[in-house]
Amino acid sequence: MTAARPHHVSLSLRAVYGEPGRLRQFLDQGLHPELGLDPVLMDAVGPDWHRSIQEALAAARVDAALHLPFFDLQPGAADALVREATRERLGRAMDVARGYRASHLVGHAAYERFLYIRSYPEWRDRAVETWAAVLATWPDHPPLHLENVHETDPATVSGLALALRERLPESAGRIGVCFDVGHWHSFAGGHALGNLVDWVETLAPVLTHLHLHDNDGTFDQHLAPGTGTIPWAEFFAILGRLGLAPSVTFETHDPGYRPGIAPFVATYADVFPFVSTSTP
Repeated sequence: MTAARPHHVSLSLRAVYGEPGRLRQFLDQGLHPELGLDPVLMDAVGPDWHRSIQEALAAARVDAALHLPFFDLQPGAADALVREATRERLGRAMDVARGYRASHLVGHAAYERFLYIRSYPEWRDRAVETWAAVLATWPDHPPLHLENVHETDPATVSGLALALRERLPESAGRIGVCFDVGHWHSFAGGHALGNLVDWVETLAPVLTHLHLHDNDGTFDQHLAPGTGTIPWAEFFAILGRLGLAPSVTFETHDPGYRPGIAPFVATYADVFPFVSTSTP
């Protein structure tokens, strides 16, 4: 059976650069990568290195997605020089993503409440202009999913996606939110607050992608889903009630956690529309 929309699994390009065998191990498992691209790796390699990875992915006939860089980047910064550097870095990353023929992109919303809690609308408008400029470098770009990380209010993330859709109506169907459930559980205090339904309902109009991994609520541990304390049955029940079927990336960064993906998929196959992690 062919998977129309395969799941992805995170794979750091910097880790592949440091340990070339990681790519072969990943591909031998029949997985589709969401490639993590960071500025350290971008500055360390040139087009020839990326071309060699792209050729290996093409030979394996996998569907590659790409996680855009986020270290130190602030799309909505009040400082124009910081925004300029952010646009430059993300623009270069879009060039790399185009070479990989990325099927989707993930970028961090990067709202810092301690800096902009009293000026969210202004922050949002600046972030919209940054992302609009970045997306203009690839007019027929694949879907962009804006991810929550340290945000404690889901409206700050959904508000950015909605405003960007309004700014770019021609691309509205390719702009949404990546709900990282592990970040909600740890960084946003979801473990203690138990406000999962509020998050999903707030994000629902723009919820297009999921990052799935687990933790015990104390930190962002990126465990195999089902091995921490995230209430998965509740989560999938909420998605089902709202009629949501976003695409999925498993963010088990440590290769040792990848074997936990298959049993998790099997456990929840009847309550969430999972598809195969590989294609013939």
